[in-house]
Amino acid sequence: MNYVLHYAPDNASLVVRLVLEELRPPYRTALVDRSVSAQSGAAYKRLNPVGRIPALETPEGPMFETAAICLFLADRHRERVQLSPDPCDPARAPFLSWLFFLSNTVHAEMRSLFYPSLIAGPDPEHQDTASQQIRTSLTAHFDLLDSRYSSADMTICDLYLAVLLRWPALYPVAADRSWFDLARWPNLHALARRIEIRESAQAAIRAEGLGPTPFSNPHPATPPEGSAL
Repeated sequence: MNYVLHYAPDNASLVVRLVLEELRPPYRTALVDRSVSAQSGAAYKRLNPVGRIPALETPEGPMFETAAICLFLADRHRERVQLSPDPCDPARAPFLSWLFFLSNTVHAEMRSLFYPSLIAGPDPEHQDTASQQIRTSLTAHFDLLDSRYSSADMTICDLYLAVLLRWPALYPVAADRSWFDLARWPNLHALARRIEIRESAQAAIRAEGLGPTPFSNPHPATPPEGSAL
């Protein structure tokens, strides 16, 4: 069973890469060249009709949406490493709640913070207002995660969350990022440290040039191919 991960450095595909590296099924990567907007081209949209990164080619056909891909992989390869509770396990319900909170709420709002014109239009003043509201909302989400989220065994939620803790420290490049200080959330900081020393993170560091502390103290990626922006 072989997979092809269509990725760009330091994009949402990083979450899928971490999951693949934990599970270790045979896979290869294919760069989506953002410098020429390859994600908007017809060839890529045959894999992901939304035109966003990532896409994963599977024996059953292509998949898109980060959480869906990760859940598919975790359930498919649970004999290797259990990154998702069994469907009959009582832990499955809270696991799914946190997974989709990370995907549908935190990740979605973060994307709006990085691209405020998508929700506020071209007016800079409207964008500033929207960005401030999103920063306030994300701060509340991280407060909640720090106080309530925990997992006895590592799951795809931990990997997803670690990546979400990386991006606000780096993006938007030209915007005020002082609102985000991981030291404010000690439990999240500890999670970031735990994840970045795993073999999966070390593989991602090598592949995408993420630096030695990609989640607890991130620096801009220096990938060997492609661009994070």
